Amino acid sequence: MNDRTVLYGRELVLRDALAQFTDDVIDECAKKPGFVSIKGVLRCNRCQTVLSLKQPYPCICGKRCFYCRECIQLGKVRACDELVTMTEPNQFSPVQKPCLKWNGTLSQQQKEASIEINASLAANEERIIWAVTGAGKTEMLFYGIGQALDQGKRVCIASPRIDVCLELAPRLQRVFPGISSILLYGGSEEAYRYTQLVITTTHQLLRFNEAFDVLVIDEIDAFPFYLNTALYYAAEKARKRVSSVIYLTATPDKETQKKIKRGDIKASILPARYHKHPLPVPRAVYSKTTLTDGSIGKSAVFNHICRLIDLKKPFLVFIPTISLMEKVAPLFKTIFKESQFEWVHSKDTDRKEKVMKMRRKELDFLLTTTILERGVTFENIDVIVLKADHEVYTEAALVQIAGRAGRSVAYPDGEVTFYHQGWTRTIKRAISQIKYMNKLGKDKGLLI
Repeated sequence: MNDRTVLYGRELVLRDALAQFTDDVIDECAKKPGFVSIKGVLRCNRCQTVLSLKQPYPCICGKRCFYCRECIQLGKVRACDELVTMTEPNQFSPVQKPCLKWNGTLSQQQKEASIEINASLAANEERIIWAVTGAGKTEMLFYGIGQALDQGKRVCIASPRIDVCLELAPRLQRVFPGISSILLYGGSEEAYRYTQLVITTTHQLLRFNEAFDVLVIDEIDAFPFYLNTALYYAAEKARKRVSSVIYLTATPDKETQKKIKRGDIKASILPARYHKHPLPVPRAVYSKTTLTDGSIGKSAVFNHICRLIDLKKPFLVFIPTISLMEKVAPLFKTIFKESQFEWVHSKDTDRKEKVMKMRRKELDFLLTTTILERGVTFENIDVIVLKADHEVYTEAALVQIAGRAGRSVAYPDGEVTFYHQGWTRTIKRAISQIKYMNKLGKDKGLLI
């Protein structure tokens, strides 16, 4: 194989590259060792993680080598390895300008944010977009991305969640139909190719090196990106030295909020949804049921679900853990045997199709873990959270989960219910944050 374009801005392990390219192509690549010693500490040169192995292992090179466990899901980087890359030249096929083909309209706050995004991209600077769930973050990016693509820049939109990427990709491909694009995630069946627009999970950024003129990172507060030093490094490594970065979040952490207040980073704050209706404020309800002891059939949760089924109102039921899901789902099958529903979690290989069934309105409801807490939109749903006091539900997670409801202009008033056995500080703060953004939106005259 001699298609050197797939090496542009791409960082590969040399032995993998040798299996794909001829020696003359490899000779043109820049090379660096797989591991580097910094102040006496051995680090992986792909993800900068400090070596955790205490003893070297027998290696394919015939010696004993260390390898990096942090980024092993992308293939081993061994101490005997080299990493290779080729400079990103921005060699893309000419496109008809403007490349953006979108007839939608932006709200006033979206327009203001869009102008600020354009300015940051033109100035090669960083900006954070703090926007409530359903504010239309993707749409306000369109003009800035379109401007960058028209100028021949290479653009990447990254998210920590596969589900978010799966939803973003077709939307972006529709509005930029003439632009070469690719969707990258673990397990993707499409072979990598060189494109001007890349939609990817944040883990896949580890395979890039100074590749992008514009990098957009969605959901910066979400697992597994949040507080992951390897992925923070990946994002820095993937962008060019002269480039712009746009960070998107609905729930910035306290440190980020402090940076915004100090003016350490430029920010656009959007407290209202595009349809100008307030965010649904969750209702917290005490529930004695443990879900697994059979008491659910006699509970407020049961009555609530039956009411929604009778009203033919689709809804999501959030369950905190996979282990609890595996116990609850069979009970639901017995209790609600006349209803059409599925359950999904991070290890479910069929979750993409199940989510599509819910979107096509083939299901009455969907049981889910926090895998669907963000980035997934259903037109008209209510939201039920079971065991909302569980430790897995952070303040950000509860705010995001609540944000699944009321997203459509046709159905802006979805209901959100937190069932709990204890009134926790996390539940209180999540509800307070939602009320605060509603107040801010009202004070600014952004709500109906």
